[in-house]
Amino acid sequence: MLKKLFQFSNSGCGTAEAASDEPGSANGALTAVPGGEWRQPLGPPDSGSSGSARAGAAQKSAGFEQIYQAAAVKPPRAAYSILQVAEMIDSPHLAGMMPEAKRCALLMALEAAHMDPEQLLQDAILRQRALNDHEDALQERLRGFEAVKADENRAVQADLDRATSQHVARIQTNLDAVAHAQEEFQSWQKRKQQECQRISEAASFCVPQGGASGMHGLAAVLEHASRPRR
Repeated sequence: MLKKLFQFSNSGCGTAEAASDEPGSANGALTAVPGGEWRQPLGPPDSGSSGSARAGAAQKSAGFEQIYQAAAVKPPRAAYSILQVAEMIDSPHLAGMMPEAKRCALLMALEAAHMDPEQLLQDAILRQRALNDHEDALQERLRGFEAVKADENRAVQADLDRATSQHVARIQTNLDAVAHAQEEFQSWQKRKQQECQRISEAASFCVPQGGASGMHGLAAVLEHASRPRR
């Protein structure tokens, strides 16, 4: 069993790349481009834009092995790494065993391979540190991306407020113009009533003395003519 535990190919050992665990792998999520800025994933082409113009806009973030190799302090080169130990623990040969039994089998395999557990622990610490440093870098880049977009949103909001203010001012100007026109019309109606009254009084003097019935008829005609028309 110890021999089977260490039958791992060099090409597969130490490479635990899982794109789904990396930021930016989910649909619609932001993508961290190593050494660059955060970008939106490539989606349906916008109206009037070519696909080539947006080609390469969505790039997966660095895989775990890339992160380990790009770390300031790289894991030591050894025959076996902590990642291989993780694969050994998940081996079907150890399936169903109790944790303590797995530990004993693992230590026996390490002893048979002349591997120092302390070296593997050091490898684990360095890999964890590399992952934490990469997470900090991604988070810092995300903060910068958020700040840029927040500035853009503030600029858009300012444009929106300015346009809204202009339209509100136009609406108010129109309302004021209508109110002024109504006032002018009402003022003209008052002057018209006064003019009609003046005409009626002048017409009453044109009726011969004693012609009360005629004056009454003239007054009725003038009153009817002076009424506002709807």
